[in-house]
Amino acid sequence: MTVGTDASGLSQGDPLSTARTRARELAESVQQIEAAYGNTLGVRRLRSDMHRLFECLDELGPPLPGHHAPAPITRVRVPGEPYDESMWGDAESEGLGGLGRFAR
Repeated sequence: MTVGTDASGLSQGDPLSTARTRARELAESVQQIEAAYGNTLGVRRLRSDMHRLFECLDELGPPLPGHHAPAPITRVRVPGEPYDESMWGDAESEGLGGLGRFAR
């Protein structure tokens, strides 16, 4: 596993530690929001969501043995030009069957 740092200097080797750090930063922001807005319904919901986030992070535990991160997605560029009409010459019509056939 390659361990590097992101733009903020946090280690990328342990995503759970990174998530906990980000959650603590978010919790500090929620406290600032509470100081600005008071004890409103929205603020209470944010505090509840933060509590649930920390509980979920605590319940994760270590990854399952043999679990690997998914392979990166390879994107394929599809050109915007029209397709060659001859490519579809022997294809059947879309819908309910081929030419001359009907649904019953």
